[in-house]
Amino acid sequence: MSTPESSARWYRNRFVWVAVVLLAAAAAVLALRDPAGPAAPATGPAAPADLQGQITARMRTALEQSDPEQHQHAGHQAQPATGADAARPEVICGVRVYGYEPAGATALTEVRTVYGFHLCGVAERKRPWDVADKLAGPVILDMSTDPPGIRVVEATAEVRFVDRLHQMFPDRYAQLAMREALTESEMTDLRRRYDSAAQV
Repeated sequence: MSTPESSARWYRNRFVWVAVVLLAAAAAVLALRDPAGPAAPATGPAAPADLQGQITARMRTALEQSDPEQHQHAGHQAQPATGADAARPEVICGVRVYGYEPAGATALTEVRTVYGFHLCGVAERKRPWDVADKLAGPVILDMSTDPPGIRVVEATAEVRFVDRLHQMFPDRYAQLAMREALTESEMTDLRRRYDSAAQV
């Protein structure tokens, strides 16, 4: 039968053993550490962007440098500039890459086809985003040409948009295209860049 003294002794011993185990674990961790201490942060030029980031940047650049007529579809028509400000307006795009072929590519130069989504605003001076001409929808970039070829998904009198999407996109990317566009952060960045270009 245990007494209050023996119970107190048991609890005290239990805490001592826990402390011993924790100290032993800490000593083992310290012994395994590099004797030279933690490595210093890397210095020098920044590491190159990952492939997905490079593809996204290339896709955005290709769309923004193209003539708006190259990626008009589904009733979105950019109006040509007229009058004194007839210079070509700047096109500002947000893009989402769904995937690329070959899927096993490890460098941008190996990528031949990109499947994604684009939302572009034609930035005319002092014209707010809400009333800007916009070009949007699933898009395919042919990366084997310079500049890349641009093909948009477009319904016809005979083929519905969703059917055309499945004709042009591999199924796994078509499924993404039906439910995902730009993320909130991508949309925020697009609006910021548009406002800067349109000076609004």
